[in-house]
Amino acid sequence: MLKELLNTGFGAAAVIREKVEEEIKALEKKGKLKKDDAKSFLESLEQKGKDEEQKAKDEIKRILKEVIDELGLATKEDLEKLKEDLK
Repeated sequence: MLKELLNTGFGAAAVIREKVEEEIKALEKKGKLKKDDAKSFLESLEQKGKDEEQKAKDEIKRILKEVIDELGLATKEDLEKLKEDLK
């Protein structure tokens, strides 16, 4: 479910990006926006998107770790330590 939610969010972001790019190209064709400004804006938008994606991933990891701790589940590191202790 979480994976589907993430994919939906990333899909929505991709659609929004396409629409913004179309609008910027339209403004560029009408002469209301310079090509360099459009390129700079799109690069800035792409970087902000990547930054937000990383923040979302970091937040999801933090929440999952919190849930694992609350449920008392063994992590991969716990199992590795147990393996070492049993040797």
